[in-house]
Amino acid sequence: MWVWRALLRVSAQQHPQSGHAALDSTFFDRRRASSYFRQRAVRTIQTLKATTLTDVESLAVLDVHIAARWKHDTKTGPQVVRRNADDLQSVAADNSFQDWHTEYEIAAHDVEYLVHYRGSSAKAAANNALNRANGYSQRWMAETSYSTTKRSLGDAVRALSWYRQFREIVLMFAISNIEPLCEPL
Repeated sequence: MWVWRALLRVSAQQHPQSGHAALDSTFFDRRRASSYFRQRAVRTIQTLKATTLTDVESLAVLDVHIAARWKHDTKTGPQVVRRNADDLQSVAADNSFQDWHTEYEIAAHDVEYLVHYRGSSAKAAANNALNRANGYSQRWMAETSYSTTKRSLGDAVRALSWYRQFREIVLMFAISNIEPLCEPL
């Protein structure tokens, strides 16, 4: 998998990096294999969860974590940020990534963590206003990268084994990083 992540990193480095990223998760369908193969392989997992780190300026996917067994976002988020902490100034994430352990771990890497707090208390409202002023509103860029990838390359994986499906998803994001560079002016 490290070879495929290196390919993704090289494809993302073709774009100017801002140091500000968005952290989000999406799902890819695994049910494209024939029903005969699914029954023979006793495949019960029907979707794969991909957690990505997307640059908010260039929409380049910087890193991806894929799992067949869905861990909570507070477990996969810090892992993705940790791998890229040297290049990041801030990370914006939705409230599924909100956990004090996560905030502490990301802050330990000197990365500003912009996460939307739950609730309507005065503290949560003040923190959310501060996050919006610091760039939280650019979190939608991760959703845009998912949309362009899934519209152009599909939302399902076609490989049969799980490790090839992981490679296929990383390759999808690498291709979506390269596609804007290949368009004629």
